[in-house]
Amino acid sequence: MDRLAVSAPADPGTVRLLDGLLAVGTTAVVLAGTVRLGGRLDAAGALPLALWLGLLLLARRRWPLAVLLLGVLAAVVFRTSGLTDTGWVWPVSAAYATLAADDRPGRPGLPWAAGVGLAELAFAMNWEMTAGGATPREAVGSLSAEALWLAVLLAAATAYRNRLRWRAELDDRLERVVRERDLEAGRRIAEARLEIARELHDVVGHTLTVVGIQLRVAAEALDDSPQQARAALVTAQHIRTEALRDLRALVHVLRAPGAGPEDPVAGLPEVAALVDRMRSAELDIRLETAGDLAAVPAPVSLAVHRIVQEALTNTVRHAGASRADVILRCAHGRVEVCVTDDGRAPADTSGAAGHGVRGMGERVRALGGAFSAGPRGEGDGWLVRAVMPVPGFRP
Repeated sequence: MDRLAVSAPADPGTVRLLDGLLAVGTTAVVLAGTVRLGGRLDAAGALPLALWLGLLLLARRRWPLAVLLLGVLAAVVFRTSGLTDTGWVWPVSAAYATLAADDRPGRPGLPWAAGVGLAELAFAMNWEMTAGGATPREAVGSLSAEALWLAVLLAAATAYRNRLRWRAELDDRLERVVRERDLEAGRRIAEARLEIARELHDVVGHTLTVVGIQLRVAAEALDDSPQQARAALVTAQHIRTEALRDLRALVHVLRAPGAGPEDPVAGLPEVAALVDRMRSAELDIRLETAGDLAAVPAPVSLAVHRIVQEALTNTVRHAGASRADVILRCAHGRVEVCVTDDGRAPADTSGAAGHGVRGMGERVRALGGAFSAGPRGEGDGWLVRAVMPVPGFRP
C-alpha cells in the first residue's frame, strides 16, 4: 500500500548552517545599513554592535526571548551612549522575527515581540525628545519608519508562523489518514482470513464426514448388497466433486478479489440435497420448511446452508444420534434455522466453542442476526438455532 509522505524534521547540521549564515548576514546588514543611513562606522561603535547582534542569533532557537532582550538592550546602550547614531529597531530585526514566529506550546512569542517593540519605540521617542532635543512631531517623524518596519516584520513573522501551524495540522491529518488506512486494511484482512477459515472448515469437514459415512455404508454392504455399496461409492464421488467445485470457487475469489465465483455457491436450494446425503441407516434426518425461501438473498442463503451443513456434520461426528430435525422458516422479515438431534451432548459445555460452532456464530452475527448452540431443554440432544434478518423482505 502506498503511503502518504509527511514532512521530516530538519537536519541538525542544516539548522546550524542556516543560523551561522543568518548571524553573518545580520552583522553585514547592520554595518551596511549604518553606512547607507550616514552613520559612523568605527571600531568602537557599529562594528562591536554588529558582531554582538550576529553572535546572539546563534542561540535564537533555544532562547529567542533572551536573544531579543539582549539585542534590544545592546542597541539602546550603544545608541544612548553615542557609540552609534543610526537605528533602534531595524538592527534587531532577526531577533524580533524569530520570537514572533516562535510557535512552541506555552511560549507566546508574538505578544512578547510586540510588547518589547512598543517598549523600545516608546523609550526611543522619550530619549529623542529629552536627550536629543527633538519636538514630539520630529520624534514621531524620525521613528515612524522604524515603527512601520516593526509592524511589517511582525506581520510577516505571524504569517510564517501560521503557515507552520497549517503545515503541522496537515501533516498530522495525513498521518491520521495513513493510520486509519492501515487499521482498515488490517480489519479487512482479518475478516477475509476468518471467512476463508470458515469456508475451508465447512467444506473440508463436511466432505470428509459425508464421504466417511458413504464409505462405511459401502464397506458394510459390499458382500451382501453390491448395488447398495456401488450407490454409496457413487454418492461419495459426487460429494468429492462438489467439494472440489467449492474449493475452486474459493480459490477463484482469492486470486481475483471482488470477482464472483466461477460456479454457483451453496445456498437454500441445496439444503434438501445436503440432508439426503447426510441421511443414513443410523441417522434419520427430517427437513421442514415454511415461508418464501426464494426471497432470501444470497449471503443469508449461503449462511443458512453452511449452518445446516456444520450442525449435521457435528451430529454425525460427535452426537451418536438416531434422529435430527432441520427446520427452516422465512417470515416477518427474518429467516430462522433450527437443527436439533437426540444424541448425547458434549461432556463439557462450559469451555470455548470449537471452530465450527464459532464459525457459525460469526457468520450469523456478521449478517446482523442472533445465534445460539447448546443442550436441549429436556433429556439428551443438542440444539443449534440462528435467526437472521432478510433485507427487503415483503410479507
